[in-house]
Amino acid sequence: MTETRKTWFHRLAWVALALTFVVVVLGAYVRLSDAGLGCPDWPGCYGQLDVPDEAQQIARANEAYPHRPVEPAKAWKEMVHRYFAGALGVLVLALAVLAWRSRSAVRQPLALPLFLVVLIVFQALLGMWTVTWQLKPVVVMAHLLGGLATLGLLAWLVLRQGGYGLEAVAADHGALCNYALLGLVLLVAQIALGGWTSANYAALACPDFPTCQSRWWPPTDFKEAFTLWRGLGVSYEGGVLANEARVTIHLMHRLGALAVFLYLGWLSWRLMAAGHSRALRFGGLVVAALLAGQLALGIANVLLRLPLPVAVAHNGGAALLLLALVALNHLVRPETAA
Repeated sequence: MTETRKTWFHRLAWVALALTFVVVVLGAYVRLSDAGLGCPDWPGCYGQLDVPDEAQQIARANEAYPHRPVEPAKAWKEMVHRYFAGALGVLVLALAVLAWRSRSAVRQPLALPLFLVVLIVFQALLGMWTVTWQLKPVVVMAHLLGGLATLGLLAWLVLRQGGYGLEAVAADHGALCNYALLGLVLLVAQIALGGWTSANYAALACPDFPTCQSRWWPPTDFKEAFTLWRGLGVSYEGGVLANEARVTIHLMHRLGALAVFLYLGWLSWRLMAAGHSRALRFGGLVVAALLAGQLALGIANVLLRLPLPVAVAHNGGAALLLLALVALNHLVRPETAA
């Protein structure tokens, strides 16, 4: 019976991982299509569980929220994202229940599934605050990071329990462990910068490349650019920062991208030179390919003025690169309990 539960746990973890990736990409699509306030309340939409679509329902909703008239297309985007996120919450709770029931089994992780439940609850709170605090940038960025943390932790759970690739990497790779961990930390920092750029509507503050507003270093304002808390009662839709602050954020994101590109490029080269391990060579190739793709998408976002498909793909690429770095950290460390 315990072995059956373990099998179901592993399958369910895979499903949760795939669904988390969908939720992350959907969240990016909602944010980038300016639908983050498509529903001005939470968890419903204009006081109901779906989007008002009948004339009487729309009239009632517009009367209740005169500052936010119903826009069905935006509201449906927001609600579809919430439906998927809700389904993910149920899956993560099921994982925790299965883990608890099989806690005495060998190699059954418990702490991580229970932590994921806490993380999902916090993510739900961030989703609520994103709406009720009207797209406050620090909350929007934290919501993005929480989603990617969920993705990364589920990937780690799946990889460690399944032991994927470890049979091809027989020993601890010493320095590579530290290099891989540093790569993951740098990538997370860059993703946070990207989230801050998007949340402050600074993605097009520099409409040219590689210069910014035809200059290598235009006027900047670091204090305003990185003020995290500005109080409540302000709508951040469309952004509230002046040009110099937005330019500062954009420039920092570019510099961060350069640092990550150089470091992960070097790490990829080192991995592909690891002749004794086919798994590590393949990992290096995957990281290099995703890195090149991310660079191309980032430049395209600027030159093409942030087309929605390219911008969403850039977010999806960041999620895939995160998964690749999590997998790399899994490979270079000796097998332990999940």
